[in-house]
Amino acid sequence: MKTEAVWKTEEQAVFSLRRLYRSYGYGPYKLSKFEEYELYVRNKDFLVSDQIITFSNGSGRLMALKPDVTLSIVKNAPDEPGVVRKVYYNENVYRDYREILQTGLECVGDLGEYEIAEVVLLAVKSLALLGQDYILNLSHMGLVAAVLSACGITGPEGRRAMDCLRRKNLHELERLCRGREGAWEKLRVLAESRGGGQVLDRIRSVLTTGAERQALEELQDLWKVLETSGCGGSIRLDFSVGSDLGYYSGVVFRGYLAGIPTGILSGGQYDKLARKMGKRCRAIGFAIYLNQLDQSEKENSLDVDTLILHDGRTDTAILTAAAQEAAREGSVLVTTTLPSDRHWGRLIRMEGGQSQ
Repeated sequence: MKTEAVWKTEEQAVFSLRRLYRSYGYGPYKLSKFEEYELYVRNKDFLVSDQIITFSNGSGRLMALKPDVTLSIVKNAPDEPGVVRKVYYNENVYRDYREILQTGLECVGDLGEYEIAEVVLLAVKSLALLGQDYILNLSHMGLVAAVLSACGITGPEGRRAMDCLRRKNLHELERLCRGREGAWEKLRVLAESRGGGQVLDRIRSVLTTGAERQALEELQDLWKVLETSGCGGSIRLDFSVGSDLGYYSGVVFRGYLAGIPTGILSGGQYDKLARKMGKRCRAIGFAIYLNQLDQSEKENSLDVDTLILHDGRTDTAILTAAAQEAAREGSVLVTTTLPSDRHWGRLIRMEGGQSQ
């Protein structure tokens, strides 16, 4: 698979994703570049980075260049029975003193099972628009939290256990389980389980509490919807996908494109964040980091697969034969000088009719 044929450019991606989200009834949402710093201080554990650019406005209030979009949307979301707000955005956020282009969507309000499934399906469809080879890793924080609670692992130890699951550090996780009957069996199965729907049966065999089984049933119901929609082959259950237990309450997921080493899409259900902000509503959404598309293209894309550099004295018949052979494997450029504006994968030097 040639990487230059995999990704859309940043500009193409924005238009394609906007069409997709509009087709499901999501409307555009525009934010200010600035937000009161207090909003981020109160919810700093929700943020990817704690390095926030701040300044004082004319009234003396401390403001911040927004490092996140979700907090602002939830802050202004409706909180009425039967009301659901569906929005998409294309915004610059500011993290670690960098400007990052981020697009995504949020679904906030009186959500049901359909809205949860719709957002996960849109995450898969978004990845499909961006590239040909992709995967969405899916977990459920409600299930993870219920298992940890059943094991008697809470508070700081719960955060340590979550970190072990994320890093798949089974050695440290086993140490954490010592002295807790049945804890290691449960958490080992959770840490090692990765794949399709068969994973759920393996996990079910070690669950012992009602809260664990209820969370698993939620995940099972969602998985059935995803399979029925034809997305099962693009989704992998993986409980190393996780985030802060104090904010996320249900499904969490991370999307990857082939050739890009880090996740390009991240999202989940964050009902607890809404509760912390004084709202009764539920919320789910995801963000796509479009900068990674352009960065990966710069690092990986080629203008030509093979460049044949000759000395001007090589016989034309020999050059033609070499070019035809190279063209069977991809694109080729024959030249007497190294071009400064092209990137190539393989260089063949020919002097006096011989390859060097």
